[in-house]
Amino acid sequence: MTEVALDTATLHAPSVIRLLLDKLGVSFREVPEHPGLPANSRVQAVLLDDEIGALMVLFPQSQLLDLKRLEELTGRKLKAVPLERLKQMLDKHHLKALPAIPALTSSPCQYEKSLLDNETLLIQSGEAGLLLEIGRTAFKKMLVKASASTFGQPISDIRLSFDQLDGPPKEVIRAVQAFTARRIQQRLEQTIEIPPLADTAQKIIKLRVDPNASIDDITGVVETDPALAAQVVSWAASPYYASPGKIRSVEDAIVRVLGFDLVINLALGLALGKTLSLPKDHPQQATPYWQQSIYTAAVIEGLTRAMPRAERPEAGLTYLAGLLHNFGYLLLAHVFPPHFSLICRHLEVNPHLCHSYVEQHLLGISREQIGAWLMKLWDMPDELSTALRFQHDPTYDGEYAAFPNLVCLATRLLRARGIGSGPKDEIPDALLERLGLTRDKAEEVVNKVLEAEALLRELASQFHAPHSH
Repeated sequence: MTEVALDTATLHAPSVIRLLLDKLGVSFREVPEHPGLPANSRVQAVLLDDEIGALMVLFPQSQLLDLKRLEELTGRKLKAVPLERLKQMLDKHHLKALPAIPALTSSPCQYEKSLLDNETLLIQSGEAGLLLEIGRTAFKKMLVKASASTFGQPISDIRLSFDQLDGPPKEVIRAVQAFTARRIQQRLEQTIEIPPLADTAQKIIKLRVDPNASIDDITGVVETDPALAAQVVSWAASPYYASPGKIRSVEDAIVRVLGFDLVINLALGLALGKTLSLPKDHPQQATPYWQQSIYTAAVIEGLTRAMPRAERPEAGLTYLAGLLHNFGYLLLAHVFPPHFSLICRHLEVNPHLCHSYVEQHLLGISREQIGAWLMKLWDMPDELSTALRFQHDPTYDGEYAAFPNLVCLATRLLRARGIGSGPKDEIPDALLERLGLTRDKAEEVVNKVLEAEALLRELASQFHAPHSH
């Protein structure tokens, strides 16, 4: 899973690609991949299919591929080719990514005509970390059998608002209204159907804010919920915590291994997680929901400990922010069930984009907005709604900034190691500086967490039990 830093000086495009371009009479220059390259000249290639067969689609990374527009153009209901099939095809040619070369597959090709507004284009070479720069005239040679059309949505036209949400947000109401039949609409105008907070979760929240709460109090609450009690005990007994001796009770788990803070936040994360079930549908390339949550929480736990003592936020609460950072995903599936599959299909064909763009384009709201709003609705600490709301904004330095900053750093560190989905975003120096961390220290934290990867997966699998229906 851990990726080795690439020495692009020694990389070359795979021979099959060189031979193919040579045969087409297309000259190219090899360019190391880096975040500063212009997105409008970077070509995203995706392979889609339906019962008729496959179709290769090319468009600039500065755009979102809109499957509905493509359906109107082609009269076909296309979606991403299953990952196994794509992998088989790439493996056959010893490629790590799909290059934007129609001749590589025998399928027809459709391309976004704005691609040809660029003097030069950058395509995947098939080797990770290396792109091929091709002039417009040479690129056109590759497209002789392809058809040009307009189906991309410029990302610059999708407004991602980072303003805080108060009350039932207009965006949520608007998005729900836009997607529901009149019959249901009246009901939704009064209330978006959010499940009530479980009793256990309500009791834990009261304890969280009670300065006099004791180990006995939290033990009492956890013991009244048998599923939660079993989970806390097995959590403490897991090899990840390597506790000496046998864990015999909830109290034992709290006193000897986990500690009050961790248990209270872990129990709360578990109780909230059970309030909404995992959606049956999900994007092909997604890391399983709880696995991603546990990894993020574990990395944040390490990062919080590594921060200068004076600037350290409340550790239990940063851990909880990690556990719940993607909670809006469960909520989107709950509030927009018929459209959730549409979101999943669009995420599959837009791997170059952060999910917020896809959700904002299709629904007019993102999982971060709706998740932050729910935290407020449930009277969770403000630190949590801030963490969820601004987790993708590496420049955020408003109130409680450490919380979204830690989530942002943790998810980007994990993404660089192939965990999570979407683009691999760089980590700005300013983000590390605000948290008082060095790049080396942050990488060291992730290394340590990933060394325990098998144990963390085992922990994450415990969360699946209630959702296995």
